[in-house]
Amino acid sequence: MSRPLRSGALTIEARNALLAEMTDEVACLVLRNNYQQTLALSLAQRRGLEDLGFQQRLMQTLEMHGALDRAVEFLPDEMAILDRRKRNLALTRPELAVLLAYAKLTLFSNLLDSAVPDDPYLGRELERYFPKEMSEHYDDALHAHRLRREIIATQLTNSMINRGGATLIVRISDQTGAAPAAIAAAFAAVRNSYDLIALNGEIDGLDNKISGKAQLDLYAAVQDLLLDRLVWFLRNADLKQGLEKIIGHYRDGIVQVAAALDGALSKPALAARDAAVAELTKAGVPEALARRIASLGVLKAAPDIVLVADQSKKPVGEVTATYFATEAFFQLDRVIGAVPGIVVSDYFDRLALDRALDSIGDAERRLTAAMVGNGQNSNGIAGAGAVAEWVKPRQAEVERIRAAIHEIAGSGLTLSKLSVAASLLGDLARN
Repeated sequence: MSRPLRSGALTIEARNALLAEMTDEVACLVLRNNYQQTLALSLAQRRGLEDLGFQQRLMQTLEMHGALDRAVEFLPDEMAILDRRKRNLALTRPELAVLLAYAKLTLFSNLLDSAVPDDPYLGRELERYFPKEMSEHYDDALHAHRLRREIIATQLTNSMINRGGATLIVRISDQTGAAPAAIAAAFAAVRNSYDLIALNGEIDGLDNKISGKAQLDLYAAVQDLLLDRLVWFLRNADLKQGLEKIIGHYRDGIVQVAAALDGALSKPALAARDAAVAELTKAGVPEALARRIASLGVLKAAPDIVLVADQSKKPVGEVTATYFATEAFFQLDRVIGAVPGIVVSDYFDRLALDRALDSIGDAERRLTAAMVGNGQNSNGIAGAGAVAEWVKPRQAEVERIRAAIHEIAGSGLTLSKLSVAASLLGDLARN
């Protein structure tokens, strides 16, 4: 059926037909947020004590702005949180639900008071709010909607908090000093550069096909990447260039890095990834999705690789090979792989861990840039060859730091050891 482009010209018959087509989709859109909100609570429960410090920080921030009364909401006060930490007790699901609601209310207000709803790229959230039939045929009417800004702010708020958790804003703001509006832009950059909407959709499709725990593990892997790369985009990407340009550039680069992994990863790293794929497929995850999930850990480095390729004017594949050769040379993959085993006791420990990881990532990027762009590497040498050429003139210093990091990698990782590794690499990168 052909339809007029303006809703005001619809006949009664056309309107009724359109409403009938959209009814099921409207129901799905309503249930979608409920599904994601419940998932956000489950992910927060899964993290447990790991996020207690950030949850405490969120409550303190809300109180400071007069937005929360813990007694009214039956949330634990400072003494109760200290007691829970001693007894290894995380927040309960009802308590997490209260924080989720307050996080959304606060973020919505912050976004509505910013220029975020006016950003042309973020304005696409409007299209995700309405049924596809309406966005395809009545786009002009939707973008002229009198509640356009409120709808966009609502959509972004739900997406950010549902996918990043109630503590997303305080966590990222404390790490970077960024305002909610900038965090929203970085969120869109990560989500769309990595095509996380489609990836989460594939995981949604596993409902009742794999165990709930296995499915939650997949969602958690995506959330880990999101939180990690949010900080990266805030610190390293010029978001003022416009999100469409940035997302297009990094999306293409991430695809190129993913295509180069088989030839760039070390044998132990390839073996670890293949083992992860085998474990996921055994749990019932389709092989293509299992391979993508198993690659997320190494694909965190993709924006760094793309940035180095941009700066050095080298092909992404060449930089990818050198980046992972650098990682293997210093055994940084072993160090990073041991991070989940570090027990963090409070908010500041968690912040220190995140900062140490950021420092290691920054140093690894700088070292890779030096290796692909140094004077001795004039013949386009990549991978282990580029590492060897760069090491030659600074052999003694490199070997000293390499030996120390190898010792850290093989001796049981702690927060203090991770901080030392970050400091050593940072010194080497600066020199």
